[in-house]
Amino acid sequence: MSVKIDKKIVGYSVISPEAEAEEVVANAETDGQVADNAFSNVIQMHEKLERPDHLVGSTYKIKTPLSEHALYVTVNDIVLNENTEHEQRRPFEVFINSKNMDHFQWIVALTRIISAIFRKGGDVTFLVEELRSVFDPRGGYFKKGGKYMPSLVAEIGDCIECHLKFIGMIGGECVDDSQKAFLDKKRAEFEKQEQKASPVANSDEAESSSFPAGSQLCMKCSTKAVIKMDGCMTCLNCGESKCG
Repeated sequence: MSVKIDKKIVGYSVISPEAEAEEVVANAETDGQVADNAFSNVIQMHEKLERPDHLVGSTYKIKTPLSEHALYVTVNDIVLNENTEHEQRRPFEVFINSKNMDHFQWIVALTRIISAIFRKGGDVTFLVEELRSVFDPRGGYFKKGGKYMPSLVAEIGDCIECHLKFIGMIGGECVDDSQKAFLDKKRAEFEKQEQKASPVANSDEAESSSFPAGSQLCMKCSTKAVIKMDGCMTCLNCGESKCG
């Protein structure tokens, strides 16, 4: 590449490779400092973050056959970097309340531990799987909709999962619209066949589950929604199929 010189040359200097490398490093350090200064203005979640006077929260009701009284799980969120492009909502604390005092001690301990993990920051989504993997030695139960809960602790984890999905920390349903439409179509065909074969359905099972009577338990989503469809066992809730 040629450069046309329009002015008189009054001096010159030779740039060595070492000097050029030093200039590149100096420019990189300057850019890094600018980026660090911009990032330092973003408030991150950590355990030293003070609790504000006002928090936004959601309350979830848990009604189980294990107790006459319901449990109410409240998750409060803190809004970080409000009214900026870095605004995000993070869980800050959890409270569980009930008229039933049988589980008072371990519920208080559980809420304090979960709240401490929330305030620590980082990825807190692992709590969902940890809580849902707790099994009651006396056996679990089916909640409304036909979903199996191995314990009361597992259902508390299910509430936390619903809340993390609500604030966007966990993705939503993995079933896309086309697959959902296909499952709805096949479900209607199955229910029509079952109605012809047995006009008198089990009313108790139909009321306790939003899926067809006689559905089996899905090992993936723990919901009684597996039916034999086109010669293959398929879950109407998550789309899991033995045939792929």
